[in-house]
Amino acid sequence: MITRFHLVRHGPTHARSMVGWTDLPADLSDTAALARLSAALPEDALLISSDLSRAIATADAIAGARRRLPHAPELREIHFGGWELRTWREVDAEAPEHIRAFWETPGDVAPPGGESWNQLQARVSARMDALAQAHAGADIVVVGHFGQILCQVQRAARLSATEAFAHKIDNLSVTRMSVTNGRWDLGDVNQIL
Repeated sequence: MITRFHLVRHGPTHARSMVGWTDLPADLSDTAALARLSAALPEDALLISSDLSRAIATADAIAGARRRLPHAPELREIHFGGWELRTWREVDAEAPEHIRAFWETPGDVAPPGGESWNQLQARVSARMDALAQAHAGADIVVVGHFGQILCQVQRAARLSATEAFAHKIDNLSVTRMSVTNGRWDLGDVNQIL
């Protein structure tokens, strides 16, 4: 039985800094893009989002008649800890080796008080596995975040974290993947409608 996932990145926040768990609102003024996005998603799909307002509001905007599942904190963006709302340049001026290691060799390196790429991967993958088990054979729209989507691209395409970072995940894009008997496979990445 194939379970199909449609991963949607929330609307833009226009922040020019690292935004993880900070609850910034999404700009959902592009109603035409939201309408195209909603129309391209299966009408009978289940809909879930992270519990951050930018994902919730985006899910609300594309919901239509889709059945909503409770918001999931496990689907949040990576937690940037002490780097939240700071620019790369600001952190680089204080801790150049640390921030370069975090972005250039993603894995176990974490920001101060934040989480590593591997921790994000484990958190999101566990929730995605639970969704696949609980709703086997369904279409599931997951509205979330750059890192949350990218770590699943890594998983489904069987890439290294560094290889996954080569993918772009735009706001209001759709990335599709499926799972059959526990095997994840990647479809379209960063589809703009």
